[in-house]
Amino acid sequence: MKKDLGDYRKSYQKSELLESGISDNPIELFQKWFYEVEATDGVEEPNAMTISTIGLDGFPKSRVVLLKKYTYEGFIFYTNYNSEKGKAIASNPNMCISFFWPNLERQIIIKGKAEKIAENLSDGYFESRPDGSKLGAIVSDQSTVIPSRAYLEHKLKSLEEKYNGKEIERPKHWGGYIVKPVSVEFWQGRPNRLHDRIRYELQEDYNWKIERLAP
Repeated sequence: MKKDLGDYRKSYQKSELLESGISDNPIELFQKWFYEVEATDGVEEPNAMTISTIGLDGFPKSRVVLLKKYTYEGFIFYTNYNSEKGKAIASNPNMCISFFWPNLERQIIIKGKAEKIAENLSDGYFESRPDGSKLGAIVSDQSTVIPSRAYLEHKLKSLEEKYNGKEIERPKHWGGYIVKPVSVEFWQGRPNRLHDRIRYELQEDYNWKIERLAP
């Protein structure tokens, strides 16, 4: 089986990214772009991001998760600490986040180090989740091999009966990570493949060095 995709191409011409119009801090530019993608049609989950880790087998692996909060300190998401990604982060906290918003012809690539957030913050977010999502976090031994879909559904039904009318507490193996950025690159599609690429790199004095990269 094969298919030639050489003719899949388009011209990027929706916007530009110039040094004269950006902040000294990448989080502020991230917020500006995030607000802009929220205000447009075409992206159902603008907070969907691809995170890449180096697994225990030495291979990189990427998967899509949802960004749940961002601050000047970094980017927060939640997962099972015993999952494949959790074990990868425990072994090597260096990771990459990327956002792709095709409706605005933009992407952002973030390199940083991940660390667990405080337990009370994970508790607070877990409490805000619907009960079904809370139980899902308990039911799923994420990334392990299971015999069938029915196995999961049976476990869920049993937990629904167990917790009927009761408080569902956050399991200790589930919680948040914050990725603290050391490099943030903003990419804006431009005509003739001469795309705009602006990279922020964190310096030893905690200021950001801003550079333009060749497309």
